[in-house]
Amino acid sequence: MSSEPVILDLPGVQAIFRSESMRRLLQMVERVAHHNAAVLIIGETGTGKELIARALHFHSLRCDQPWVDVNCGALPEHLVESELFGYEKGAFSGADGSKPGFFEMAHKGTLFLDEVGELEPKLQVKLLRVLDGVPYYRLGGTKKVAVDVRLVAATNQELDQAVREGRFRGDLYHRLSQFQLRVPPLRERKEDIYLLAEYFLLANHPMGRISAEAAVLLECYRWPGNVRELRNVMVRAGALCAENVVHPSDLPPEIQSCEPQIARAAAMPQSSSSISFPIPIQAPSQSGGGLREIRKQRILEALARHNGHQGLAADELGISRRTLSRQLKTMREESQQQGPDSLGLLSQRQQSYFRSTLEVPVRVRTSEGQEFTANSTNVSIGGIALTEVPFDAQNALSLHLSFRLPDIGETVETEAEIAWCARDGHAGIKFVRTNEPSGTVLKRWILQRQLEEGWTTLK
Repeated sequence: MSSEPVILDLPGVQAIFRSESMRRLLQMVERVAHHNAAVLIIGETGTGKELIARALHFHSLRCDQPWVDVNCGALPEHLVESELFGYEKGAFSGADGSKPGFFEMAHKGTLFLDEVGELEPKLQVKLLRVLDGVPYYRLGGTKKVAVDVRLVAATNQELDQAVREGRFRGDLYHRLSQFQLRVPPLRERKEDIYLLAEYFLLANHPMGRISAEAAVLLECYRWPGNVRELRNVMVRAGALCAENVVHPSDLPPEIQSCEPQIARAAAMPQSSSSISFPIPIQAPSQSGGGLREIRKQRILEALARHNGHQGLAADELGISRRTLSRQLKTMREESQQQGPDSLGLLSQRQQSYFRSTLEVPVRVRTSEGQEFTANSTNVSIGGIALTEVPFDAQNALSLHLSFRLPDIGETVETEAEIAWCARDGHAGIKFVRTNEPSGTVLKRWILQRQLEEGWTTLK
């Protein structure tokens, strides 16, 4: 049975999806949003990179501050610098007055640079300096401008390859991708195709519906233009269809040409859409590897029957949970080598920011001797978020925390300090010193959460 659809309604944009990959991506967006680090969103054209960028802003602490989006590829080359950084009166012919740039307009908020790979080398240097917090001059100006901006960039290019070829600065690439998020193409989340098609059709033709034959064609097409192409196709089909029903003849010729695949597509099992664990599923290879594929299929089926619960799946398979975890790790590595299907890459720096949901009681002792129990909401290698922190404890110089990690039952002991707190008792806690073995236990537990969510970690 397919999972229920999720409707994302943000200021200026709406989205609907059912796929597990998009659910996990949005969960990661909510975690990343609370940091000020730059984010690079990668993905093919039309996948919804701007949607992810807007979600980052919406879930951040800057959500009530300006949102400024810029398409770097659409700006005339001779105007890019003046548009980004502003200009003073008389800076060039036609500059009859001063004008703030996009960075100033986004002060205290979020600046979204779409198609950032289109920036010319000279601007890449200036952008890098601004990201490092260096004040800059407006074009033709004599007074430096300092801004506080959370930068989110997006590209459909392979920027790492552009770095190797010398077309993009390596230092800027690494600065932009402190966090890197990958938006999966539509062909990798087929369970979203019909849902989106119906959504776009009803948005423009409220009485419209899609015939079963047309639905099969839509799902077997590869959608090189992704969600944007699907939207355009359904707007057109809704205008052309007779009696409010979209038939195959109402679809473009390239989609109608999928007709020979209808029987095969209709016969394909649909159970994969209900699997709620983060392992890329691939069709068995036609050449060798039969036993390995059979073992993989047994594991996937067992996990599906138990809703992703590894302990129950291991019992059914007659192996230990540790053995199952090891085999899952091998399967993920094989999937990445055959063709990445993960949410994105987590560098060592990104791993330190990764937050995993953790709802357990936390025993707290302040440096002043006060003791109380708070509740956690999430944890990272570097800190933990707590609720119900007493008001008179929010000014403590240091804290000692003790909490147990679920699944493994290990206790973590750490010295910490308050990074921020709110009147309602919410507080962000920064770990100052975590002695062994607590440090290793916590790192291993969080690493397992990263792998279970489908992220590729770089060693």
